[in-house]
Parts: sequence; structure tokens; C-alpha cells
Amino acid sequence: MHTERIILIGGCFLAFGAAFANMGVFLDTGTSVSHLTGDISKLSTDLVNTSPEIFSELIRVAAATASFFLGAFLAGLFIHHPSLDFARPYGRTIVGIGVLFTIAHFLIPSAPVAAISLSALGCGLQNALATRYRGIVLRTTHLTGLITDFGITLGMRFKKLDIPTWKIAVPAVLTAAFFAGGVCSAIVFWQGDHDPVLIAGLAYVAAGLAWTFLKHIVWPWLDPGKAPGDV
Repeated sequence: MHTERIILIGGCFLAFGAAFANMGVFLDTGTSVSHLTGDISKLSTDLVNTSPEIFSELIRVAAATASFFLGAFLAGLFIHHPSLDFARPYGRTIVGIGVLFTIAHFLIPSAPVAAISLSALGCGLQNALATRYRGIVLRTTHLTGLITDFGITLGMRFKKLDIPTWKIAVPAVLTAAFFAGGVCSAIVFWQGDHDPVLIAGLAYVAAGLAWTFLKHIVWPWLDPGKAPGDV
């Protein structure tokens, strides 16, 4: 399988998963954890029109913001690389994100701020995994950058510039995957018997373990002369 296809498939799964988990946390607590612009903007308005609920919302948004930043910081400290490198510990990171989501699920009823913090930490870790691949920054926890890239590349194509189709397809498909993740999470929340945050957590753990298995067992078996690298 070509590297581009692996990147696109992996990016779609991550975008779907982030949207799925974020929607679950949002429906449970009213706070987003994968993107913070809307919550911070709303909080700015609420601070002018004060109400008794403002302090509680302030704590939640502040916790989400700080934790998202911490996740990005930890990713940069331990695993970030300026370009895509399959030797990087992506498998362990995805498992870790899944563990954070799973713990958050159990904390939501009794400690929602802690649950928001753990979920935002996981999303910050994931978003910081983004790397610049052949001119495209792969962000998987929010849509602003993806839609911007989609618009820019499509506009250049309409201008008859030589823009490869895959550069248009990548942000478009990732955007669709993110949207689908939110929709599916809402369906599970309103019509199912399970919390989307728990489902996301377990799915992340399984995906991280699957990536590790493929990298350490399957790929070396198919190509014995190639070292699998650290996962």
C-alpha cells in the first residue's frame, strides 16, 4: 500500500474518532474538547452578560484549554517529528489517548471537569501528531485548517494551476470523516445504550494495538530485511 493511502486512511480514522469522542463529551458536559474557538468565544460573550452559571463554565473551558495545550506540549516533547516517520511511537500514543477517553467516561458523572481535562489532553496529543506531509498539515481534531486547505487547493485548481488531485482530496476526505464521526456519535448518544466517549476510548486502544501489531509482526514478516522501528 502506498504511503499516501496509509496516511489518508489513518487520518480519516483519527478525524472520525476525535469528532466521535468530542461530540460525546459535548453532549455529556456541554463543553467541546477537540476544538476550543467556539467555547472561548461564547465565554467571552458570557463574561459581559454575567450569570450564575458563568463561573462553572469558565472552569470547564479553562480546564479544556489548559489540557489541550498540555497534550500538544507532551506530544512535542516526546514524539513530535517535523515529517512523517513510521518509526515514531504512534501506536503507544493512540493507545494512551484511548486510555484517557476511557477514564474520562467513568469520571463524567462525578467529576466532569476532570473528564473534560482528560479528554482535551487526549485531543491535544492527537492534534499535535499532525505533521507536514508534502505541503499539507494533517490536523485531525478540528475543521478550520482542513477547510482552509480544501478551499485554497480547490481555488488554485480552478485557476488552472497544476495542483495534484490528492492535495484536494486529503482535506476534503478528512473533513467528511470528522463530520461523519460527529453524526455517528450523536446517533449513539440519543438512540443507543452506550456512551460515545467509552466507545471512542476502547476503539483508540484497539487501533493503537493493531498498529503496533502490524508494524512489529506483519510488516517485518512481509519484508524481513526491514527493521520495524520503535512503536
